Amino acid sequence: MNIIESIRIAMRALAANKLRSVLTMLGIIIGVGAVITLMSVGRGVEKYVTDQFASAGTNLLFIVPGQLSEGPPSRRGNAAGILTMGDSDAIGNPLQVPDVIAVAPEVSGSTTVSRGKKSFRASISGITPSYQDVRSWSPIEGDFIVESDLQERGRVAVIGLEAYRNLFEPGEYPIDQTIRINNLVFRVIGVMEERGGSAFGNQDESILIPLTTAQDRLFRRKTISGDYQVNVIYASVGDADRMDAATEQIAEVLRERHNIAYLDEDDFSIINQSDLISIFGDILGALTLFLGAIAGISLLVGGIGIMNIMLVSVTERTREIGLRKAVGAKRKDILGQFLIEAVTLAVFGGLLGIALGTSGAQGISSLLDNFSAVVGIDAILISILFSMVVGLFFGIYPAYRASRLNPIDALRYE
Repeated sequence: MNIIESIRIAMRALAANKLRSVLTMLGIIIGVGAVITLMSVGRGVEKYVTDQFASAGTNLLFIVPGQLSEGPPSRRGNAAGILTMGDSDAIGNPLQVPDVIAVAPEVSGSTTVSRGKKSFRASISGITPSYQDVRSWSPIEGDFIVESDLQERGRVAVIGLEAYRNLFEPGEYPIDQTIRINNLVFRVIGVMEERGGSAFGNQDESILIPLTTAQDRLFRRKTISGDYQVNVIYASVGDADRMDAATEQIAEVLRERHNIAYLDEDDFSIINQSDLISIFGDILGALTLFLGAIAGISLLVGGIGIMNIMLVSVTERTREIGLRKAVGAKRKDILGQFLIEAVTLAVFGGLLGIALGTSGAQGISSLLDNFSAVVGIDAILISILFSMVVGLFFGIYPAYRASRLNPIDALRYE
């Protein structure tokens, strides 16, 4: 008996008990649907986090004060663990750090921002014009801070989109309007494009002002020598292949400036953007596989359901099996017939589960802003293959049992 005829008989047998077949497939449908949905959402989260890190800028290094590594503190060359404008200038010097093409120091803090009767607590960042290119963040309305604003210590501000919504009426034109930051009047010169929440907080709620203005009027932080302190220094590297070299160059410059002796622990940390992306990608990738494995348990439950129903089918069709053997059917024919029925149940259930999982992933994507679940072709192929394996594995015993029936005993079975 050829495979086509076996499939035709299998379809006819399954169609004779439609409700039972559907209920049997339900475990596979739910299992595959859960695997597809969870893996798609997990990959969507992975892509979202990666995009958020990438949106912070290209080939970016973050230099922050203090050590981020765990463990007991060791001796430090500079116990204060601070960064200054002098450090930023040294990092931006092409003779000292040739692989860095742009530097953007930032001093930040939180304070009350108001306009009329509206007010909210916002993150204020004092920045330089290079911040726009280093962080790949531009205004959608108005202008960005320029060099003359730094030199004049101008009271100008570029606001995030969420900050605009908190301070202005819908549709109100903000350019050249005034706001109060810590009771100081600032003129709005631009509104930044929407970024959304990220690992760096909700940047849309932030307000950018000239670095010199922030240092003189809002955040007076100086060292004993009179140099202004900064919270973080962003360094953009010209070539992605030179990230490690740039990190070493920056570390060497800062260790010399901070008088850190050999074998003493650094009082600063240099964070590689690509390392952050890789670490989070690995964590989220492992989480995605874990979620897929948890959902895969329901596939095993579905497989047990297939075995159960196939054993019932063998019992119900005992006389049929005896009759087929009596007219010449071989053991391999009976074995193949029941295996095909089990695999057919699993594959049909798998296909319906793929449709369910894809719909679920799209439904979750539609509920969340700036998020899109990633339905991978590999997840679909794995689901189909796993469904076939489940059907084959859990169908072997019922099929073997059917093939071993004695035709005389089977014909006498009531």
